[in-house]
Amino acid sequence: MKNIFVQYNENSLPYKKLIAALDSAFKQDIHSPIRHHHHLNVPDKKGATLLLMPAWLEGEYLGVKQVSVFPSNSEAGIPGLNSIYILSCAKTGQPLAQFDGNVITARRTAAAAALGAQYLSRKNSKRLLMVGAGKVASQVVQAMCAVRDIEEIQVFDIYESSAARLVDQIQNDMKLKASVVKKEDLPQVVAWADIVSCATLSEEPLIFGDWVTPGTHIDLIGSFTPTMREADDELMKKAHVFADFKEAALTETGDFLSPIQSGAITADHIIGDFFTLSRGQHSGRQQFSDPENDISVFKAVGSSIEDLATAMLWYNTK
Repeated sequence: MKNIFVQYNENSLPYKKLIAALDSAFKQDIHSPIRHHHHLNVPDKKGATLLLMPAWLEGEYLGVKQVSVFPSNSEAGIPGLNSIYILSCAKTGQPLAQFDGNVITARRTAAAAALGAQYLSRKNSKRLLMVGAGKVASQVVQAMCAVRDIEEIQVFDIYESSAARLVDQIQNDMKLKASVVKKEDLPQVVAWADIVSCATLSEEPLIFGDWVTPGTHIDLIGSFTPTMREADDELMKKAHVFADFKEAALTETGDFLSPIQSGAITADHIIGDFFTLSRGQHSGRQQFSDPENDISVFKAVGSSIEDLATAMLWYNTK
């Protein structure tokens, strides 16, 4: 079969179906090697990263995503992340389709965040703080609204103009109440929120445990290297902590590696991941000792299982 590039449209990956597809994928025996990292020097710019992420479901589908991350692209106003995804037949190896990997990354990342919130946030959560205002952040807002009845959204970004653009998009497209958060107001808005979602490339904590009020769910999806982090040690110490893929998170993200190295937590502090939650080994917030007041953290580093589940859904609904 010829390798076909599949165009994206608004019906390709609806969030309710995609969130359910991710949940189902972690119940299956999908092979998912730890992603390959390669670091690239970029003259006079921040270093770049090449990621290779394979996964396969025996006898059905084989997929691989190639991702390049160039953080300094933001200075030129162009996307910092670019990728392609190739889906093949797992019986013959024949290519079936090629997808825009940026779309798969953005949609599955947002869906994973929402699936984490579905398990770990309070069901009556209505107030969302979005930290970061890039392409993924705009998707996270939509995905969170698929699992919780969000009524008001506040947006913070180091570039206030970017936050303002996302606020306009939320108001115009989603018809929800939204506003821009100034840096000096961030502690008070973190305390206000029911759900805080971070989608940044920060190398310093943005969310501090002292700011977070009882019952809040914190979603960290930006830090995917050991030098990146979005939350401080104190937050990790006081929260019930989960990951999308614990094994990978313990080797890849500064949000786990830094507090473990400082002695603030141990690896055992991370209760579980999507394998644990999706297979019913832990029931999420309802299993907490104080579901109304306990703080939860969901840390996503991304998984090729999520990519494959997204590509399979897209291929079968094209």
